[in-house]
Amino acid sequence: MTVALFTGSLLLVIAIGAPIAYALIITGAALMWQMGLFDGQIIAQNLLNAVDSFPMIAIPLFILAGEVMNTGGLSRRIIALAQSLLGHRRGGLGYVVIFAGVLLSSLSGSALADAASLSALLLPMMVAAGHSKERAGGLIASASIIGPIIPPSIGFIVFGVATNLSISKLFMAGIAPGLMIALALAITWFFVSRSENVTPTPRASWAERGRALIDSFWALMLPVIIIVGLRFGIVTPTEAAAVAAAYSLFVAMFIYRELSLDDLKEVTFRAGKTAAGVMFLVAAAAIPAWMITIADIPGQVIGMVQPFMDNPKLLVFVLMALIIVVGTAMDLTPTILLLGPILVPVVTAAGIDPIYFGVLFMINCAIGLITPPVGTVLNVVCAVGKMEYEALFRGTLPFFLAQVAVLFLLVLFPELVTVPAAWISH
Repeated sequence: MTVALFTGSLLLVIAIGAPIAYALIITGAALMWQMGLFDGQIIAQNLLNAVDSFPMIAIPLFILAGEVMNTGGLSRRIIALAQSLLGHRRGGLGYVVIFAGVLLSSLSGSALADAASLSALLLPMMVAAGHSKERAGGLIASASIIGPIIPPSIGFIVFGVATNLSISKLFMAGIAPGLMIALALAITWFFVSRSENVTPTPRASWAERGRALIDSFWALMLPVIIIVGLRFGIVTPTEAAAVAAAYSLFVAMFIYRELSLDDLKEVTFRAGKTAAGVMFLVAAAAIPAWMITIADIPGQVIGMVQPFMDNPKLLVFVLMALIIVVGTAMDLTPTILLLGPILVPVVTAAGIDPIYFGVLFMINCAIGLITPPVGTVLNVVCAVGKMEYEALFRGTLPFFLAQVAVLFLLVLFPELVTVPAAWISH
């Protein structure tokens, strides 16, 4: 009964067009009413306590760092380096997108920020070179969703806070799967681009490549600082976010000198607006999360999936299929906040490593960003590239299938996540 009320009220409120944050608050209030616990003070306390968290400070700081990188020239220099190294190959601009997507994901941790940068800078170049606009946009959208998987990842921060898991361990465990997805995209692009008659860009000389590397050196140092700092325990994820924001500001304003004080005002406003939306979602989700614990919904879900509990791979497969369905209708952050606290206790009870499950969960949620009808990354690429949504998804489809294939490969072979994560951590 409790699970049915929780699911039904949430879907009903979403169906009438209410924003996700309000839908979460109303769903939590409905559960409180059903259990005879309704109290406005409890709602207010949960809203405040959810964002009164030291790890959550990392979210606005990483968002600010991402905005600074896009405006201050760091992202542009990363893309220029990728183009100098790979642009001359057949279909080379596609490999530039993938390589730049990996590098940008290690800077911003945001799929939307990466999608905006790659679309603005590389989509016109790919179209001018002769690539199909929809296929190029599909590759850009697909490469952008590596952002929530490779650290630093805003999604992993939210997941870690929502489920009480180590954010640093989630960060380290996401590196190898993120690179696997990039490899899958490159292989898919190799075959997809064969059908296009495209003239590669001229090969950059070694001198030009050297200049691009030197020019991008300060931008490339940021992920090195973050990963090394986290790996050796020098900084916490929150402190890493502060370092990222301060470092990107310093580089953009005093080394590259592309960010003025007037630009900084606009950048800060955009970052604050984005962060406010994310933090309100986090606060709103605290109410149903509290009721999920009180009502023992994870225990009820365990009872529902009991037939699968003795087969961990089958259980994870079923849960991944569930998350894919949810991801078509909900954005990344609400999906994490809604399902994370429910499913992590379930997989833990089945003897599955919650960090491993968290990585699969994040990959699945990231794929949802390019899945209709919501697909927020698709909306960003459509807006920047002035494309039709349906046409863009058709261009995304082969890359979407490749990413789903990687996801279920990791379901079948958990050691592809756990072994590299252990090696990186130790």
